[in-house]
Amino acid sequence: MAILTAFTFGSDHLFSQQLKSGIKMTTEDQKNQEIKTATTLSNKEKAVALLNSFNTGDPTPISYVNPSKYIQHNLGVGDGLEGFGEVMKMKPPQGFKANVVRAFQDGDYVVAHTEYDFFGPKAGFDVFRFEDGLIVEHWDNLSEITPPNPSGRTQFDGAVDIIDLDKTEDNKNLVRSFVQEVLMDGKLDNLTSFINPNQYLQHNSGIADGLDGLGNALKYFAENGLVLEYDQVHKVLGEGNFVLTMSEGKFGKGDHVAYYDLFRIEDGLIVEHWDIIQPIPPKSEHKNDNGKF
Repeated sequence: MAILTAFTFGSDHLFSQQLKSGIKMTTEDQKNQEIKTATTLSNKEKAVALLNSFNTGDPTPISYVNPSKYIQHNLGVGDGLEGFGEVMKMKPPQGFKANVVRAFQDGDYVVAHTEYDFFGPKAGFDVFRFEDGLIVEHWDNLSEITPPNPSGRTQFDGAVDIIDLDKTEDNKNLVRSFVQEVLMDGKLDNLTSFINPNQYLQHNSGIADGLDGLGNALKYFAENGLVLEYDQVHKVLGEGNFVLTMSEGKFGKGDHVAYYDLFRIEDGLIVEHWDIIQPIPPKSEHKNDNGKF
């Protein structure tokens, strides 16, 4: 949902703004300036600027999106920039807001963890893929903002600093193995091989800190005939001490869902976790044909 605000602005609007401010620029000057800005920013900076345009109304970040190739995986939005136009028709008078809490980059991918005001308060993970410095593909997972969990943690607080860049691949492998062995294969005896038993900070709204909190949640699900199943991991993205997994499975009474899980790793063990679980609608309700993943 990141570029909804930016979509309302085009180069003509940007040019008129420059004239009103007394800046005399030719169309060619404008294009050169946009190209220079686009090439000096990192992909992560571009993605964050795009999200921040919700708040600022800055039209410049629209130039970071490839207008002829934009593959949309939010199933409630039509494909391409045209799909956003339909959503914008429903924008409330106060507009939309976005507060990027943490963001990281993995090759051509950028991950953002964001607090939204988008048709009401939302927690969101956005993933952008870049080609030649431009955004060409977008995935997201959104949920309503919930009250603090039993340990008093929210869906957004916690560590934000990216460190241990030299351990990125090791940390991605650790998380990939955790999801496979524990969440998919059910090998709960292996938990302490992946999660620090003395420090596990939990941001899921229904689960308390520590392995006890996780164990109690799993017990509650089992006793009440509920499921928490991970069937397939689609992507594992990371930078330094942060790793995001994008997975597919079943939740609750068997609803088909997308799991986005963000992990923080310290000294080779998972020490913090955030997540968003979003139902995947039936295909008859999809507004594009690209699939959730």
